[in-house]
Parts: sequence; structure tokens; C-alpha cells
Amino acid sequence: MESSTPDHADHHAANNNNKKPRNNPNLITTSDHLRHVESMATMPSGAGNISHLNAVILGESLASEENDLVFPSDHFSRQAHVSSPQQYLEMYKRSIEDPAGFWSDIAATFFWKQKWGQPVYSENLDVRKGDIRIEWFKGGITNICYNCLDTNVEAGLGDKIAFYWEGSELGVDATLTYTQLLKNVCQLANYLKDVGVKKGDAVVVYLPMLMELPITMLACARIGAVHSVVFAGFSAESLAQRIVDCKPKVVITCNAVKRGSKVIHLKDIVDAALIESSQSGVSVDVCLTYENQSAMKRESTKWLEGRDVWWQDVIPKYPTTCAVEWVDAEDPLFLLYTSGSTGKPKGVLHTTGGYMVYAATTFKYAFDYNSSDIYWCTADCGWITGHSYVTYGPLLNGATAVLYEGAPNYPDPGRCWDVVDKYKVTIFYTAPTLVRSLMRDSDEYVTRYSRKSLRVLGSVGEPINPSAWRWFFNVVGDSKCPISDTWWQTETGGFMITPLPGAWPQKPGSATFPFFGVQAVIVDEKGVEIEGECSGYLCVKCSWPGAFRTLYGDHERYETTYFKPFPGYYFSGDGCSRDKDGYHWLTGRVDDVINVSGHRIGTAEVESALVSHPQCAEGAVVGVEHEVKGQGIYAFVTLVEGVPYSEELRKSLVLAVRKQIGAFAAPDRIHWAPGLPKTRSGKIMRRILRKIASRQLDELGDTSTLAEPNVVDQLIALADV
Repeated sequence: MESSTPDHADHHAANNNNKKPRNNPNLITTSDHLRHVESMATMPSGAGNISHLNAVILGESLASEENDLVFPSDHFSRQAHVSSPQQYLEMYKRSIEDPAGFWSDIAATFFWKQKWGQPVYSENLDVRKGDIRIEWFKGGITNICYNCLDTNVEAGLGDKIAFYWEGSELGVDATLTYTQLLKNVCQLANYLKDVGVKKGDAVVVYLPMLMELPITMLACARIGAVHSVVFAGFSAESLAQRIVDCKPKVVITCNAVKRGSKVIHLKDIVDAALIESSQSGVSVDVCLTYENQSAMKRESTKWLEGRDVWWQDVIPKYPTTCAVEWVDAEDPLFLLYTSGSTGKPKGVLHTTGGYMVYAATTFKYAFDYNSSDIYWCTADCGWITGHSYVTYGPLLNGATAVLYEGAPNYPDPGRCWDVVDKYKVTIFYTAPTLVRSLMRDSDEYVTRYSRKSLRVLGSVGEPINPSAWRWFFNVVGDSKCPISDTWWQTETGGFMITPLPGAWPQKPGSATFPFFGVQAVIVDEKGVEIEGECSGYLCVKCSWPGAFRTLYGDHERYETTYFKPFPGYYFSGDGCSRDKDGYHWLTGRVDDVINVSGHRIGTAEVESALVSHPQCAEGAVVGVEHEVKGQGIYAFVTLVEGVPYSEELRKSLVLAVRKQIGAFAAPDRIHWAPGLPKTRSGKIMRRILRKIASRQLDELGDTSTLAEPNVVDQLIALADV
């Protein structure tokens, strides 16, 4: 990265204490909502290699890192969509003061069969004033698949590559142009209509990262069906829960997939889930199965005649054109289940119009996307990142994206950079978990590849610790690529707080400032907004187009979880610090949800899986810092009376969780517990368990309120058993 722009240098020269001079005629006068960014300090410049490269200490304090600023180069800023703090402030100010006008202007760039009515949006985020309600562009008639595909083909992009697909094995790859993708989507859409799928019906999708996954999502959207993609790492029990909740007309899967050298039999998992869901009164008549030949031949696949259908036998026979089902902006687009702090997963429901506008706009600005970019997001479509930033966001911008089926370190830790060089990837978006795991291997796995094409890096899923940020910046990006460290959630639909790579100087580990239209506030325990430099609970006041509208079939839980904790606000469930310059630093979950490698896992889900084991009497699960995964799962287990501790039993308990939820939720540690620290009312004191798990034994605090204070000493004594 080059040194700072002349503007930065002038500010610095004119103002030795690094604050913008108040008499600067170019400084925007801002109203209250901009109070945390208007006086942004312009720190000494000098981007390039950042120090502390070897300080791989996880969980380090943010304060000591705050003063490292990384400025975009002159060249990058000049060409960026948002090229300065001044331009960001102008756009942000309008987005807050005139949200209807700001978002209408953007929405008008999409195709609408019929324009939305007035008002542009209506909302109630205050439970004291009645039901929570969010609506954007209501009355507008559109279709997101049409905007992703047909409009791009009509604009002359038919021969442009929509997807490069990279298989798990080296040398196995494929491409789809926009025209080819549209034809494949239409064929599947026609089949779904033929088997009775209508507007509003649910389709459950349990596929790995084959091109058939985004094809399926788009085909559902084309006919107004609601897709519910389930990550193909979830167990049969978890899949069955989701099937029972949304009662799909069709389940779509493939027979098997390879993860590295291991074959996972997805169809067997689906079969077991369909048996379980039918026992709960929900039967599915059609299981469309793609034959993934590289992992498993069809002869070896278990089959139920009359229900199971091979994709390759039926889909190619259908016409390559399919009429679009025009839908209202507020008609549902997809369901995505996310872990709750109680056992049952929550079906997050996103609607069409606002989500479309928001996903496309956040993609364009946060990655500074240009039509010549080749974009790769390593996320799976089983998560929200794969919805907004693998499928919809890129295609709505006419982008070329890479889909990768395999593991990021297969056959060795250099695979990501091999893929980057092969496709000349310019924008690379991944999770801190992957960054940290690659950090543990030799830098030589990175530096043996050119990576010259890279222009922007991105981070998603959890806060990225400053040492991992620096390694990503210095080693992967050769100190020349800004990092879009994005904070957002399944519920928000798109980025909420993110750097705009050409505008603001960055601080390693900070998500920087709110995106357009997002009023992020930090509140205390009483829900009072805190000013200036502070830490507290991250909330959002006022709606934004990408917000989810409800939890499927449970609006009461939607209100209780997200809007009752702090009336008048959407409560994110995350903690946040704001520094003296207005930069936001996410501090992780404040409730009983653990963020493992970007996967949100409810502690209650893991606890109920443990307790389902016949020899487990009680379990309590907490999150602990993990060098690679961000957070790990630490389980305290009380056994049935008379059952001895053993390594076999420990493995058996882990297996129970793997079977019920999936391998990604398996506890990293099981700590034998003769009893759990409880209040006299029976509430488990997780604060104490977290301290024991983190070995912060001098910070246990007052234990006198416990029903049995000596339990704590027993747990400490068993820490290494």
C-alpha cells in the first residue's frame, strides 16, 4: 500500500494532535446520528507492512492495537465507489435522514414489474407500541431470480461467466455462463412446478457446494417457492427438525460428497431424516437426488422407489425457458434456520424486495466491486453468507464468482492460493477461522503462489483478532489489499458495520463504521444509549431493507428474542466497544450462543444432545477462546449416579453431539462435574463455569450465593482429569 493521500498529509501537518481542524471548510456539519464519526481522527499515515506480525496471541486486548491505521492508497481511493470519509459521510447522512429517497433511488436500478407504493417503508420496532413490523417496497412486484439472471442476459452479459466451479480434487472444474445458468435454473423450475411446487411452498435443500446448490435456490425463487437450505454438515436429527418445522413439498440432495479424502453419504442422512420427520407427522413425497459421480456412483446409493428421483434422469428433459412468478416485495424468499439459546432452531424469514436491494448494495460497496472483478467467497450456501454473498449479491451485480466444493487445506494448506491464481481472483472473502488455521502452517504455503490478482480481502463470521488481521494483510495481501471486516448476522440479511475499502483508514480488528441506512447504537444494561468511547450491547434503531421480518411460525419468539430486551431497538445479541475515533470493535455474543468458526450454536442445543446420552445426568456448555475456531465448546458433564469417568464415555458423549447436531458442534473438551454451581433457585451460574473453563481461577467472584459453594472446588480439582 502506498503512503497516505495528500488530504491525510495536510490534515496531519495542519493539526499536530491528529484531530481534524474544526474550521476545515470541507467538514460536513452533521446531526446527532453522525456524532461518532464526524470527528474521526486522522492518524499518522504510513501503510505498508504492519508491525507485530508474530504477535500471535489470541484474545489480546484491543486497546493496545488501536493506533495502527492502514490507509487506502491514492490509486485505490481514486477508483473506489466511495473514495473518502467525506463521501461516506454525505451518503450516510442522506441514508439516515431520507431513507425512503436513498433506498428508492437504488431500488429503481432493478427491474420491477410494478413499482412499490407509498410509503416506501413502514416499521414498528417498539414492542410497547404493538406488534413488531417491518415492510419495505410493499406493493412493488418483482422477482429476484429475474434480476439475477434475465436482466444480465438482456444487458449483453449472457456469455460472461457467472460461476467458476472448482471441485475438491485438483483439475476437476467447470463453468457456467449467465445464459447457461439461466437455462439450468429454468429446467429445474419447470420440474418443481411439475411435481406440484407452488408459490409459497417450501423446498428443503441439503446439498454441498456443487453448482446445483445456487441453481436450486434460484429455481425456487423463480417460481415463488421458499427455499430452506440446510448446511450439509448437519445431522439427520437436525435436518428432520427443520423439515418438520417448514413442511416442504420436496427435499433436494445428492448421494454423497467428498470432504478431503473422506466420503460423506448425504443421501443416507436425508433418508434417516425423512423417516424421523414422518414419525412426527410430516412426510415428503419427492426426494430429488443429484448423482455426484466423483464421490459415489448411483448403483451404490440406497433408493426408495416412488419417492427418490435422480436429478440427471429428469431435469435435462425439461424446457430451458420458464415463466417468472412475479411476487410482492414482502413475499417470502427464503427460510434459514439459526441456533437459538433455547433448543429449537429459529426459522429466520427473509422477504424478496428489501433483501434483494440490500444484498446487492452491500456487495457492491463493501467489496468495491467492479465488472472486471473475479470474486471468491469461501462460505457454504448453507449459511447466510452463502445466500447473500455467494448467490444473490454477486449475481445481482452481474459478477463472476468462484464456487469451491472442497476443504480449504486439501490437499495441502496452499489450496486457497492455488485457486486464487488459477482464476485470477481479485476479491477474496473468508472467515477468521480459516485465516487462523492457515497462519499455523508455514507462510511458504502462501508465498509460493503469486496472488498478484488480489485487490480486496474480506472477513466474515466473527470478530477477527488483530494478529490474524495483520497476517492476512501482510502475508496474503502483500500489504496492498484493504480488508473488509464485515459485521452482520443471519437476521440482518447483509452487512451492517463494515469498512468501505477506499474510504476510511482501517484499524486491524475493527469493523469500522455502519453501512448506509444502519443506525448502530451501543446501550447499557438499562437500554440507555451510551455516548463516545464505551462498551455495551450493540443495537440498531430504525429498520433497514435487508432485515428479517419474522421467525417462521413464531412471531412471538421473534419479538421476545430481538425486540423485548431493549424496547425500541433491534438487539443483536452481541457486545461492542466504540473507541475514541468512533470505530466499532465487536466483542462477541452476550447470550448463550457460541460462535464456532462462524457457526452460531446454541448452548441449549448441545446440552440437550449431551443429556440424551443414557449415562449423562446433566450438562452445561460454555464457550471458550480457541486458537483456530474463535470459540470452542467446553462442556461440564454430570454423570448418572454410580457411572465411573472413562475415556470411552468421553468419546461416546462427543459422538452423541456429533450425531444429533453435527461434527461442527462437537465439544472440544468434556470436564467431569460431580455437580454444577447453581443458585438456590436452581439456575446454573455459567459465569463461574466460564472462568473455570478459561482457568481464570482468581476471578471467580462471590460464590457465597451458590446452593453448594464446595462444588466449585470439586470442579477445579477435576480440571485436568
